[in-house]
Amino acid sequence: MHVFDDDAVADLLSLDDLLGVVETAFLKQGRGEVERPERPHFPVGEGLDGRTEPAGTGLAMPAYVHGDPTYATKLASVFPGNADADRPTVQAQVLLADAANGAPLALFAGERITNARTGCIGGLAARELAAGSGPVDLAVIGAGTQARWQTRAIRAARGVERARIHSPTPASRERCAADLREEGVDATAVDSATAAVEGADVVVTATTSGAPVFPGEALADGALVVAVGAYEADMCELDAATFARAARVFADVPEEVAAIGDVVDNGVDPARLVPLSAVFAGDAGRETAEELIVVESVGSAVLDTATATHLWAVAGEGDGDRGVTVEF
Repeated sequence: MHVFDDDAVADLLSLDDLLGVVETAFLKQGRGEVERPERPHFPVGEGLDGRTEPAGTGLAMPAYVHGDPTYATKLASVFPGNADADRPTVQAQVLLADAANGAPLALFAGERITNARTGCIGGLAARELAAGSGPVDLAVIGAGTQARWQTRAIRAARGVERARIHSPTPASRERCAADLREEGVDATAVDSATAAVEGADVVVTATTSGAPVFPGEALADGALVVAVGAYEADMCELDAATFARAARVFADVPEEVAAIGDVVDNGVDPARLVPLSAVFAGDAGRETAEELIVVESVGSAVLDTATATHLWAVAGEGDGDRGVTVEF
């Protein structure tokens, strides 16, 4: 069995290549050519060191894509308080096994896999659903790791003319904008969510908020909103005005998106949720340049499995020294 730490995963991973991998995984998911058991998530940390409330959430995410030589299970955690201790909010490991005989093949550090495949959701959405053509005017609400990955993937898939970054913490948004500028993005930190979203072609929300993070009335006609932060009923990034203005609402996993705060709190009819896979299959998409479109994402273990399978194949094409071999 091979172990790939974060540096090894970084060496294997290319957003340009991963965009196609994620698109193919969505198409197979849309056709029902995957196994994706319900993912349990549970509170963690209550009772530890006298805590009366959970410190975070644990998740187990198994999946298999029909026809692939491997399958995977991701063990993930989400600890919002980690940001205060300069630790990743999302941490994960991905265990890859042989689909023919179940033999364990590899253990990947999962944070970069999670962040990159989630970024590709925004990248593909921008490529297919942003109005016009060419680089986009981007607004990002949130200044954490995923804010950076969304920007990178949108840049890889469509191009970014400029990016405006907002989070409630001035130091965080300034640091995020500075990091993106070092990567060649024309990024600026702004002091309000309204200032970020006004006039933007694409608006990404990448937060852990329990309440809407920008006013829907501030969105430009024709804007694409990509919400990737909310994944539970008590999490909400968008307001009722955004959904009232939206011509269509796409969801990566409609049955799970139907239960998150964005949908429940705003009284959105789950029947409005169109599978995002339909966009890649050519069955749905933008119809006019003026219509506002929302994409909701909670993440799918199918994407983790597809990414890990891809990285395993890339590693096999190399010199064999990219991972550490462990014998059982």
